Amino acid sequence: MTNSVQLIAEKLIIERGGRTILNDVSFTAGAGATLLLTGANGAGKTTLLRALGGFLPLTGGTIRVTPADDETPRAELIHTVGHSNAVKVHLTVRENVMFWSRFLGGSVAAEDRTDRALGAFALRDLEDVPASYLSAGQRRRLGLARLLAAPRPIWLLDEPTVSLDAASTERLARVIDQHTATGGLVVAATHLPLGLNNTRELRLGVEGGRA
Repeated sequence: MTNSVQLIAEKLIIERGGRTILNDVSFTAGAGATLLLTGANGAGKTTLLRALGGFLPLTGGTIRVTPADDETPRAELIHTVGHSNAVKVHLTVRENVMFWSRFLGGSVAAEDRTDRALGAFALRDLEDVPASYLSAGQRRRLGLARLLAAPRPIWLLDEPTVSLDAASTERLARVIDQHTATGGLVVAATHLPLGLNNTRELRLGVEGGRA
């Protein structure tokens, strides 16, 4: 993981269904920090995250990652965790994490990454349980475990604490803080305080958003 990665958005305009959702939004998110996207429902937080992850086209503006690496697609530098946990219900907890570890990060050290992810999100006692039997909070923790299943310098998180209890929210905060402390960067949409270190805020729903 490079310790100098930056995610740079310049004068973004994003439209959906013929309606402008975001207009003239610019920011730079640098390594070692978390950028919190805040604002009312409908302000464009999820839309912005999806555009940053490459899932929505831009009407105007640019998104780039520096330092540039023409051989590495932007999607391979980013973990995106949205409202869906992307859990395969017919697999066990461990099998889900192992799948992500191998698919996203290759077979080398896949077992070690899987063990680390299970431990960080308190899933060891559930590793042999089919995902279909998990509660909503357990499924959310499982969905978040893919952050550690394969290395990615940039994490895009959309309301990551949904369905989590207080203890699980604290675990997530530790994982995020450790990621940024080792040179990663995080952009997270949230309505609630996450208890993180080294954060900045970009409030959407105002003209010409800047951070």
